[in-house]
Amino acid sequence: MTNLTKLVHQYSQFDLTSQPAVSTGDVRREITFCKKTGVKILGIVENMSGFVCPHCSECSSIFSKGGGEELAKLTGSVFLGSVPLDPLLAASIEEGRDFLQAFPESATYSSLRAIAESVLTSLQD
Repeated sequence: MTNLTKLVHQYSQFDLTSQPAVSTGDVRREITFCKKTGVKILGIVENMSGFVCPHCSECSSIFSKGGGEELAKLTGSVFLGSVPLDPLLAASIEEGRDFLQAFPESATYSSLRAIAESVLTSLQD
């Protein structure tokens, strides 16, 4: 992941949005700014696209869904994927633990890995 971070900071940016219209509006304006200034947009990630239950690991939609994908279509950007709100991810960050090492079987891990692979592929092209 460190190499991915270095590559992203060197060349491009990706935009992160959540469901509320305020967030997607902010990201839409940021995309417009990036296009005007020549900053390559790697894609859009939809954050908080569901909630992972800490007891049963089921992911439920607590907000509207699909705003990130819709925004990507509207702006001609790549939709990289969705990341659910996961208490295990939040706890890992707060405790300084490596979530990817600790929870490789989680749905959140799968989402993050797919997004990272998409970003790496686009940077290598």
